[in-house]
Amino acid sequence: MEEVYILNRAAKLLSIIAGVVFLNIAVLSPGLLGVEIGGASALETASGITLLCISLLIVLYGSYTLLFKPPAVKSLKNLNTPEDYIAELTHYRNVKVLKNEVSLAIDQLERIEKKKITLLNVLGQRFDPTELSYRKFESVIHEVQKLFYLNIRGILNNLSVFDASEYSLFTSQQKAVKLSDQLVQKKTELYKEYFGYISGYVGANEEILLKLDQLLLEISLLDNTDYKIIEDMPCMKELDALIKQTKLYQQ
Repeated sequence: MEEVYILNRAAKLLSIIAGVVFLNIAVLSPGLLGVEIGGASALETASGITLLCISLLIVLYGSYTLLFKPPAVKSLKNLNTPEDYIAELTHYRNVKVLKNEVSLAIDQLERIEKKKITLLNVLGQRFDPTELSYRKFESVIHEVQKLFYLNIRGILNNLSVFDASEYSLFTSQQKAVKLSDQLVQKKTELYKEYFGYISGYVGANEEILLKLDQLLLEISLLDNTDYKIIEDMPCMKELDALIKQTKLYQQ
């Protein structure tokens, strides 16, 4: 996903450069528009030089905007699809201290979508969509997916307020400047809190993925479609408890 994002930006920059080059050729080529630098007319020379200066500024600004300027971060309210979440997380992939967590979160997003498709396919083979058992499984999968994305939003919320440059400055200051032990301890604890929250969300989502794998195994081993037996499946009980606990926490 990140590679596609970079390629799109590079393609846009190449389009800008190609457009500028084509415009300069069209304007400055003899026999086309008649503008010539160093020609008999001072106006033509000034126009040609102005065009070249503007062209250079366009290329420089385009290069900065597409290659160096950080992309505007979307509001979390506007994130609707897995691709939206992956694109948003990709913005933070260069934060060295959290690179592993961000990469794992992106991987988790890709995996949960695959697991959801697999689970629904297996359910469709074992049950009729109108059956109560099918609807129970589907409801649990849907609720667990909502919980998974709530955790992703939690990761993004923490990433959006974490200042990586300030953290780097703090770690370098500890070596270069003698800060008070109390200040160092407080700042260290604050950063540990940031990292702890993000690691906690990533860990919770990994547990959700594990439970979905367990659910898939239990469904494949199921030799009875009785609704009561389904409710008593160990993984279904665990997922139900997780969903209820989350709903209780949100109230």
